[in-house]
Amino acid sequence: MAVGTLTRAARESVSGLPRAFWWLWTATLINRLGAFVATFMALYLTLERGYSASYAGLVAALHGLGGVVSSLAGGVLADRLGRRPTLLASQVATALSVALLGFMEHPFAIAAAGFLVGAASNASRPAVQAMMADIVPAEDRVRAFSLNYWAINLGFAVSSAAAGFIAEYSYLAGFLGEAALTLVCAVLVFVKLPESRPEPSGPEPSERGAAEPGSAVVGKGARTGPDVRLADVLRDQRFMGVVGLSFLISLIFQQAYVALPVAMGAAGFSAADFGLALAVNGVLIVVLQIPVTRWLEHRDPRRLLVVSALLAGYGFGLTAFAGSVAVYALTVCVWTLAEIVNAPVQSGLVVRLSPVRGRGRYQGVYTMSWSVAALVAPTASGWVIDGHGADWLWAGCAALGTLAAAGYWLLMRGLPAEAVPVAPSAEAKPVTPGAGVAPAPATGAAAATATAAVTTE
Repeated sequence: MAVGTLTRAARESVSGLPRAFWWLWTATLINRLGAFVATFMALYLTLERGYSASYAGLVAALHGLGGVVSSLAGGVLADRLGRRPTLLASQVATALSVALLGFMEHPFAIAAAGFLVGAASNASRPAVQAMMADIVPAEDRVRAFSLNYWAINLGFAVSSAAAGFIAEYSYLAGFLGEAALTLVCAVLVFVKLPESRPEPSGPEPSERGAAEPGSAVVGKGARTGPDVRLADVLRDQRFMGVVGLSFLISLIFQQAYVALPVAMGAAGFSAADFGLALAVNGVLIVVLQIPVTRWLEHRDPRRLLVVSALLAGYGFGLTAFAGSVAVYALTVCVWTLAEIVNAPVQSGLVVRLSPVRGRGRYQGVYTMSWSVAALVAPTASGWVIDGHGADWLWAGCAALGTLAAAGYWLLMRGLPAEAVPVAPSAEAKPVTPGAGVAPAPATGAAAATATAAVTTE
């Protein structure tokens, strides 16, 4: 019976979505299957090239800095030029810069190439998120973006294992392999994904409150408002509050890759022990993301955000009491549940707060919060561990989770009920699935929000 229930839930989770979404989903999976640089950059620089750990940290920081800059630029380009041109340019640039990085030998050249890789790969994130919001009806976005998030983790889990074997043979082969798969994604986007950016012409349908008369799911050719400036995004107080809370949540999750290996090493555990504990994260996401998606569709996003923040904070907080690999793995289970819930709901809130014509810019600012956190987390966690000990860091994670939970509660108290799209009016021409734009509402009842799943890294 349980197997039949899971099978039915999986079938319901994948049904009724437009063809364009599945091409974007396929591009996500292919891209993450080729992930190599992000996983093995530190080992490549220290073991293969013989550079110091501090230099490897510098290159990682420059890679992150490139992501911060390109998050905003990618959002602006997605709104001005369109989602498809931004995706194509980013993926081609990523492929070229990754291949270039594999051939660089001088430390300055490697650092510069690392910055370029970070900038090129992160530029696609806002475009992907905006395109998914364009092509999937509001009531199906929970399913669609959760499935995309699932593809990211499935691809990364497979690529991490494969990349280890590739690195033993040749690091250069890994760089060139990632470049080749990124080009495959670019070809897929070029052949299968038409532009989805709505055209500016007339009043904009609201996704921020109750549905307005005549409003419709918006796709290319639908009537929307004028372009949104970046300054308008920064003046949106409620949205910037979400960005700030996203930064806090990201700081917590970053500790899995920054502080957790350091703390486990200091406690006498090996790299294999750390890998075993962290593997629980990928396994749980792959196994639980789709079933949990069905559960999320019928729950209040306000409460989900509060609960996910508490699970994240106290999941890492419990690490202070870990004394074995099994207990470390148990703490990973707790904050992984937070990740599974928070990713679709929080990023869907961004879609909900974003004007249709400003989706790229809004997603760019939101993506920047994670990029900035990736820059801040290593320095902050290192300072806390060196000055006060790892237990203080885990207590700080619990405090940040509590603060974020309170912030979500206060921020969303006055948020109006989400709009329910109605049939397109005569002024918003209907479209069909697979046309690269949002089709008429499909079967299924997704509650409110979407995830910030990303095609390229």
